Formats: sequence, C-alpha cells, structure tokens
Amino acid sequence: MQIREIAEADWPQVWPIVRDIVRAQETFPYDPAMTQDQASEIWIEAPPGLTVVAIQDGRVLGTAKMGPNKPGPGAHISTASFMVAADARGNGVGGALCRYAMAWAREHGYAGMQFNAVVESNRAAVELYERLGFAMIGTVPGAYEHRVLGRVGLHIMYCAF
Repeated sequence: MQIREIAEADWPQVWPIVRDIVRAQETFPYDPAMTQDQASEIWIEAPPGLTVVAIQDGRVLGTAKMGPNKPGPGAHISTASFMVAADARGNGVGGALCRYAMAWAREHGYAGMQFNAVVESNRAAVELYERLGFAMIGTVPGAYEHRVLGRVGLHIMYCAF
C-alpha cells in the first residue's frame, strides 16, 4: 500500500468512500445530504494542510486529511480525519493513514494532534487512536446523532508530540 498526496484523478474513487461514510451517519458529523462538490470543499485541504490517499493496485482504499486544528494561537496543534472504504476496513489502512498523519505533523513542527469529534460508538477508531498514543481528554455527551443508536457522545482525543 502506498500513501501519497491526493491527485485530481483520485477524486472519483475518493467521493464514494466519503459519500458512503457520511450517509451512514455513524462516524462523521457531516451533512448526509452533502453534494460531491461540498464534500470536495470539506475534504481537500489547502496548504498548510494536506489530503492523502492510500492506494493499492491502483485502487483507493482510504483517505486522510490533516492540518492545523485551529488558526492563529492554536495553529501549533494539528488535527486529522480518516475514511476507509468499507471493504478495506480491518486491514490496517486506517492505522497506516493515522501513522502517516502523525509523522507528517511531527515533521511540520506541530506540538501534538487533537481529534475534536471521535464518535464514542466508533470503538475501532477509539481503540486504534489509544494504541497510537492518544488520550481521551473529554466527551461531549449526546453531541452526535447516530443513525441507529440515537444521541451518543463525541470524544476529544489528544496526543502530545
């Protein structure tokens, strides 16, 4: 598997991943009715951020975006988001993307990485982030409207570099 910066030609494979994850309403706080153009605006990071794809045999298995968590005085802390195709989950794609984002953030001088909205019922993501050194620093109760479970908490997770 190769992880590299997204190219315009990758978007036709990235969009179905983003669309399906957002419409499932289980892990991302994006509008499930978002259009392809809206998704591209949200997902493709402008500098100093970066959007990447994980590719194997010409197929996009997943994607990540990373950059400063907040502008100005908060710009020394990074953030990142990850999406993996349904049939590629459980094969290390998400972990590889997260490790890539963490390495990128370290190389760019960030002091740490903060995830602002990890859905508490997304156990696979929570456990992965904890294995990679993230700590849960708080939970906003009922902040996410899960399609099946109703209102569940959103964790804030942080890893200092």
